[in-house]
Amino acid sequence: MEEVYKEIKRLRQSNGYTLKDLSNKTGLSISFLSQVERGSSSLAITSLKKIAESFSVPIRQFFLTDNNVHYVLKKEEQKSFQLEGSPIIYARLNGEFEGRGLEPILVKLAPRVKQELDSHPGEEFYYVVKGNILIHLDDTEYIVRKGDTIHFPSQVPHGWENLLDEEAVLLSIVTPVVF
Repeated sequence: MEEVYKEIKRLRQSNGYTLKDLSNKTGLSISFLSQVERGSSSLAITSLKKIAESFSVPIRQFFLTDNNVHYVLKKEEQKSFQLEGSPIIYARLNGEFEGRGLEPILVKLAPRVKQELDSHPGEEFYYVVKGNILIHLDDTEYIVRKGDTIHFPSQVPHGWENLLDEEAVLLSIVTPVVF
């Protein structure tokens, strides 16, 4: 996550923003933003989204390590990360190139974890690698088991939960690019 904190500070300074300016644009406190830039505070995805929007950049901007084109991501190069306070572990599976439109992610869900309903632009596709997931789409529920897939427009209010007392693993492919 260190690259995330450094990129926030770099973007803030290159845009000529003070911490107060960034606070006004995001609604996050100056002290919190200062702690984030120093790496002494964790960052929730919702806060990172506000920061990205204030700079008019995609969230993935904070996870790029260089500007080189990379089409192949070897298994040993895949890095897992976890967002503040979340029981979900993510691993980005994408190549890096300009104009990328898909966001493939390996998602590991802790036992019995639940995501509340959300909606946003884009599409979502999930392939269940391990476990059983209950997907809520609007007022309908779908049980998606190992080997099953589900694909839907993200504008439909959606959420999910791991039904088992063991970790579940999903291959997630979403648009637009998030990380």
